[in-house]
Amino acid sequence: MAKCFSFAESRNRCFRFSFSRAGLKSTTTDLGDGTVMHCWVPKTYKPSKPNLLLLHGVGANAMWQWNEFIAPFIARFNVYVPDLLFFGDSYTSRPERTEQFQAQCVAGVLEAQGVRKTNVVGISYGGFVAYSLAVQFREMVEKLVLCCAGVCMEEKDMEDGMFPVKSVDEAVSFLFPQTPEKVKELLKVVFYKPVVKVPSCFMQDFIDVMCTEYLQERTELVSALHKDRKMSNLPKINQPTLIIWGEYDKVFPLELGHRLKRHLDENAQLVVIKDCGHAMNAEKPKEMYKHIKSFLVDPQLSPKRTNQTNGQKVD
Repeated sequence: MAKCFSFAESRNRCFRFSFSRAGLKSTTTDLGDGTVMHCWVPKTYKPSKPNLLLLHGVGANAMWQWNEFIAPFIARFNVYVPDLLFFGDSYTSRPERTEQFQAQCVAGVLEAQGVRKTNVVGISYGGFVAYSLAVQFREMVEKLVLCCAGVCMEEKDMEDGMFPVKSVDEAVSFLFPQTPEKVKELLKVVFYKPVVKVPSCFMQDFIDVMCTEYLQERTELVSALHKDRKMSNLPKINQPTLIIWGEYDKVFPLELGHRLKRHLDENAQLVVIKDCGHAMNAEKPKEMYKHIKSFLVDPQLSPKRTNQTNGQKVD
């Protein structure tokens, strides 16, 4: 019997309506060589406002991860929300799987939209892409916010037991669950507080809609992040940077946040959100938004002037 209702597809429709009502429109950009990027962009560009790029993590598409933030951000910024390659409606037939290539594609979309300068917020995998964007396109990125993004991890960290998984294959089965049981495992790891019990039929529906397409390509994205990764190869960036981390993040443990702060030194500040896991955009969205807004909007809160607050824990 054919399934007549999909909770995940229904949520997608609600999110599309929410984004549109907030003032964004859906666009696709053909970058050539078989690469197409989907991005939500302003219906009406306002030159008096600064620009803001929001980059999502792995899992669901961009709408699921940024919906809570769209309305308040649009009040202050021209907001751009792309689907990264192999999520949502973005894809490529090219073989590249690195965050560097993802960043180049994002830059291509921004250039097509006439965006020359922008602030950037990246969460988890989106933080890897955001960091690469800041490295490759220094003149484009003004300020950078990295949320629970383990850009300072090294390949050997997995062998040393830093993560809840012991191999890339195990990480893939965890990040892109294919059974309700795996979804339950994922929820236990990404949230600090237990999630209300979700019926298995809803979890299977989410898998069918969000986790089956481009599975091989997404696996390759994760492999590319991990392979031969060393701190010594990570360039330093000069843009003012805010690092936000969940106190009890198990996906990318807090040590990686401190490691990144040491790497960027006084050019960055680290804020740790108390009683929060990896999914801070879902678990502590108000606190996350508060710190992003303060950093991007208040000129007094540059990293060098707030260095004494680095690593503070906040409610």
